[in-house]
Amino acid sequence: MRWLVFGLLAQLVVSCGDNWGKQPHVTTPYVLQVPAGFPQPALPEDNPLTVEGILLGRQLFFDPILSLDSSQSCGSCHNAAFGFTDHGLTYSVGIDGSVGDRNSMPLHNLAWHHTFFWDGRAPSLREQSLEPISNPIEMKEDVLHVVEKLQRQPRYQDAFTAAFGDEEVTPERMGLAMEQFMLTILSGGDSKFDRFIAGTESLTTEEALGLQLFNGESNPNSPTPGADCFHCHGGALFTNHKFMNNGLDSVLTDLGLGGVTGLTTDDGKFKVPSLRNIAYTAPYMHDGRFQTLEQVIEFYNSGVEPTSPNLDPSMIGFIQTHSGSSRGLNLTLTQRQAVVAFLNTLTDTRVETDTLYQNPFK
Repeated sequence: MRWLVFGLLAQLVVSCGDNWGKQPHVTTPYVLQVPAGFPQPALPEDNPLTVEGILLGRQLFFDPILSLDSSQSCGSCHNAAFGFTDHGLTYSVGIDGSVGDRNSMPLHNLAWHHTFFWDGRAPSLREQSLEPISNPIEMKEDVLHVVEKLQRQPRYQDAFTAAFGDEEVTPERMGLAMEQFMLTILSGGDSKFDRFIAGTESLTTEEALGLQLFNGESNPNSPTPGADCFHCHGGALFTNHKFMNNGLDSVLTDLGLGGVTGLTTDDGKFKVPSLRNIAYTAPYMHDGRFQTLEQVIEFYNSGVEPTSPNLDPSMIGFIQTHSGSSRGLNLTLTQRQAVVAFLNTLTDTRVETDTLYQNPFK
């Protein structure tokens, strides 16, 4: 027993000697400012937000060093000035001119999301953030090669030390840092709609009609017709976070969620996007087929494909309520224009102007 105690004491002395004089790693907690009216997000417990982690994540997000030829960053296809989308492009273009097959999704309010990409294939932002690096039609790089490049950069040695306690670069740490940054990207609280809800600004007559239509049930026999938007885009976040088929095509060329789950009942279903900052994020739909909000509303008004596989029941419902038409809402031109006017009240310029969201290399 005496020798056992002596051995344990010796180990303790050696252990203390190894860490003698070392200060514990301390980071600065970052408190997410949740917009008024938003529910509290379920932030990842194993990756608490810190100022140091967010700043590192922002550097990585905007640094083209993540791509094979150092020409393209995450921010290249997710521009802060346009709601973190590739504004105007139907499909984003990779480093060698390869064209993607889906429209670039906006990145705001991801703290309230639980799956990522149009087809939901990534269960976390840390995983989502690494996939474009190795995608052959995007950055076309090997993540481990990126690690080597970052390790040679003094600024990243300092940044990883600040965020994680030492300068070791790993794919896991890269993902955690970019996750932290993207969790801070918010849209809400300072749009005209938010000010209307807060009682500090009024909607125009047209915008108010649009809000009424947005939240109204589609019923041609009702004195107050509706556009049925709220079923999929309700609540403060203007999304139900579900995967749905909204009837774009009678024949599917992209399986969406079904391509991930392998279930035929999921074929044609895509993630329902938030409508906040919708005016910034054209073109629209998973394949960017509509260039304007007017075209989107016209699709729901007269272009829904009733035979689309797995068409969502909410879509079937408003189609079937209209005798004389089997493909949409049958709103008047004035009503359609009012819905667009309301959607424009969801614009929050903070995404465009907040210095936290800007490229640190410019």
